[in-house]
Amino acid sequence: MMMDQKQVRNRWRALGPGLIMASAAVGASHLVASTQSGALFGWQLLWLIVLVNILKYPFFRFGIQYTLSNNESLIEGYQRKGRSWLIAFTLLNLIAAVVNTAGVLLLTASLLQYFVPGNPSLTVLCLLLLAICLTILLAGHYRLLDGLSRLLMLTLTVCTFIALFIAWQNGPMAPEGYVSPSPWQLSMLAFIVATMGWMPVPIELSAINSLWLRSKQKLTPVSLSDGLFDFNLGYFVAVILAVAFVALGALLQHGTEQPIQMAGAAFAQQLVAMYASTIGEWSRLFIAFIAFMCMFGTTLAVLDGYARTLTESFHLLREQPGEPGSRTLSLWTLMQGASGMAIILFFQTALSPMLTFAMTLAFVTTPFFAWLNFSLVRKTGISPAMNIFAWIGLIYLSAFSLLYVLWYVLWR
Repeated sequence: MMMDQKQVRNRWRALGPGLIMASAAVGASHLVASTQSGALFGWQLLWLIVLVNILKYPFFRFGIQYTLSNNESLIEGYQRKGRSWLIAFTLLNLIAAVVNTAGVLLLTASLLQYFVPGNPSLTVLCLLLLAICLTILLAGHYRLLDGLSRLLMLTLTVCTFIALFIAWQNGPMAPEGYVSPSPWQLSMLAFIVATMGWMPVPIELSAINSLWLRSKQKLTPVSLSDGLFDFNLGYFVAVILAVAFVALGALLQHGTEQPIQMAGAAFAQQLVAMYASTIGEWSRLFIAFIAFMCMFGTTLAVLDGYARTLTESFHLLREQPGEPGSRTLSLWTLMQGASGMAIILFFQTALSPMLTFAMTLAFVTTPFFAWLNFSLVRKTGISPAMNIFAWIGLIYLSAFSLLYVLWYVLWR
């Protein structure tokens, strides 16, 4: 059934939260984790990356459904389930907010080096980026972030597929007869779990997306069908880009003699350098621009999103009336940025294991918060097919998390 002009206009106006979530997704999880999967193991982990994206889908969708059906955020729903759930969510967010802010700032700054003359230090570039991002967010808050997300995602998607087309035309770098190492061994379990933890994004972004949707509703009315369209579009783009970055890693780095860097910033620069050596020096700035756009959008989304959840969570824990004001949100944004910068200044050498810890924690806690989102929407009604879909996802995520915990305790 064709949509009329009014329906098309309403769906265009509703776009925003889903695209911001997609922008957040294509940072460390796609640019680093997806590309490393392709670089290390070729196409072997592609099906697993697609599968975990599919099986996490219901629990992110439930956040949209709950928000629009109940006219309140997921975080308010967590409070209704019990104060202990809200406290657990808040503690997880405090850890993730600080570590993730430091990680995305450092990775984005390492890519900015390609465009800033004079070879400034990473610390200086991190401060510059933080100042730019804070200026954007404090000046425009959600309205400006909403507009930027459309431009960033369009530019990023087009550039990524141009790069993928060029790499595909040139063919894989692996020599004929090359035998890929196997990822299916216990020693690789930590890498796989960390990759799935942020694929497409950590589970707490379902709550962040819920708050972005609430902010969107203050700008324009959003119906359930329009909200789900925006979410589905953003999620679909994130999954397609995850596949694209696996392909880039498999085509450009897999099977080469150069060891794959595992630290995020070093790996991003290695990807740019290897692309230039494969395609031609002209492509260096092009691929660096793609990677930088990935990370710049992620940095904006991380700074804004986690600040919103912390603002809302502490507001509810203190049982304050009404909604938190914009000044409180600005204060949390500034504190989050300052905390991330402090990690870079004093613990930069420990940032890589911190990020691995955050990614692993995100996966291990996924079944708990997935069940929580599921339990909130079951009262409002979901289709039998979606109910079965959610149970399959819960069983898979719980089994994999249990396997990782057993490996960590007994066999590591």
